[in-house]
Amino acid sequence: MSLNQNTARSASSAIADTAADAGRRLPQQRPGMFQRKAATQESPAVNAVLTLILSFGAIVMAAPLVWMVSTSLKTKEGVYSLPPEWIPDPFVWDTYARVFDDTYVLSGIKNSLIVAVSVTVVGTLFSSLAAFALAKLRLPGKNAIFLMLLSGMMVPFPTLMIPQFVMFSKIGWVDTLLPLIVPVILGNVIMIFFLRQYLHNVPDSLVEAAKIDGASYLKIFWTMMFPLMRPAIAAQFILWFMAVWNDYLAPIIYLNTPEKQTLQVVIANMNVQYATQRDYPLIMAASVISVIPILVVFLIFQRQIIESIALTGSKT
Repeated sequence: MSLNQNTARSASSAIADTAADAGRRLPQQRPGMFQRKAATQESPAVNAVLTLILSFGAIVMAAPLVWMVSTSLKTKEGVYSLPPEWIPDPFVWDTYARVFDDTYVLSGIKNSLIVAVSVTVVGTLFSSLAAFALAKLRLPGKNAIFLMLLSGMMVPFPTLMIPQFVMFSKIGWVDTLLPLIVPVILGNVIMIFFLRQYLHNVPDSLVEAAKIDGASYLKIFWTMMFPLMRPAIAAQFILWFMAVWNDYLAPIIYLNTPEKQTLQVVIANMNVQYATQRDYPLIMAASVISVIPILVVFLIFQRQIIESIALTGSKT
């Protein structure tokens, strides 16, 4: 018998005795009045409908990816066959060998990895430090600094293209990877904003207790705050990596030499060069290769992303 039931019955008997003494009759208490209702399970029909809707959405989202992989393994004539062939017949694996032999895909992968990894790894560290400082440190004017950072998000990139290009051309950075790395390597405003809001759920007493114990702010950040932010950092890291990896506008402005271009620019040039030859399997093979690093990063941080989603729905 639970404590709530004992309390309820004791209260009911006390009230009944008091009413009997006063010559009044109280209505009999309904059993289970103080008991909590059990959570009702969803209807199987509702679950079936939701499963069908989600399955249809998954098919719609996965179909372009499956078609891209299928096209990369077809012959040139198989691309235009009617009805469309989802399963290539025959499978042409030599297309992936031609991608590395006849194009600049290999150098594009190397350049894209240099830009994406350096920007996201170093920028994530600085963004985490900035979020920790804006959320937990007592800094004069930190709210004004934060508002200035947010105001920078309102400036569209096209308004900065010409001044940046003129500045980078004067210092000799055009046709190098530096214009793609240096302006964004010190942090991402969106990540700073997201991590700052995430740290507001962490009690300030943790930081104060660590300061009383003699820990420095860097030690507090690395041993306490960074592990707590890891799920949020993983989610933002993937979004930022995807944005940098798929960036096309900035590389096409600053990079001219084919050996120095990033993968997205290389694929765009392939589309111009090989589309006239109807060599769409070669273009699709390069596109499949460009998706692989994003899938690898997602698989690495998959556990942290699921954890961040679970923490979002829970109360701290």
